[in-house]
Amino acid sequence: MEKPKNNDWQTSDPHVFWGEIAPTDHILQIYENDDTFLDLLKHFVISGIKSNESVVIIATNAHIQHLTERVKKDGYDVASCIASDHLILLEAEETLSKFMVNDWPDAVLFHQTINDIVKRVKAKNRRLRAFGEMVALLWAQGHNGATVRLEDLWNRFCETEAFCLFCAYPKSGFTQDVSASMHNICCAHSKMISGSHALKDKIFYKTVVGF
Repeated sequence: MEKPKNNDWQTSDPHVFWGEIAPTDHILQIYENDDTFLDLLKHFVISGIKSNESVVIIATNAHIQHLTERVKKDGYDVASCIASDHLILLEAEETLSKFMVNDWPDAVLFHQTINDIVKRVKAKNRRLRAFGEMVALLWAQGHNGATVRLEDLWNRFCETEAFCLFCAYPKSGFTQDVSASMHNICCAHSKMISGSHALKDKIFYKTVVGF
């Protein structure tokens, strides 16, 4: 497995990386294939469960299905985790529909939607970590401005409520002016994880300058 050729990249064990993330960290992966992304997301989920946190996953139905299969294979009772709110699974399109107005994220509705989730977790006296795929859906639909706006709303909410947020985009979605598009998305995050390497044993990541 080759390390990315950039002195800014650091290496970490997945369990250590996800165990040491800070509240308010906003983490990005632009991935090249689903297996790389889903393996990383599995570690994100399991680390949260081990830490007695509530892990919120807002993703497509397909990704939710593949993720839960991976978590089960690692020996976790997914049904029990869901029943106890250690794992909260939400469909991305449905969640988006609660705060999108004329193809634009409404700040008040967004706050209400996400705050309902936070209240649910606080009722369990747990910390929260969240994964969101809604931004990737907006980007894929060509709503670039709305995507950046939603990333900004997430940042403000994470800072206020002090929880870690993980976002992921498929690299295939960056078809026009790829470098500029990636730069705009990366600048909305505090850390970036390599999406082009097998991550079963190692995570390659870097801090985003200017965050």
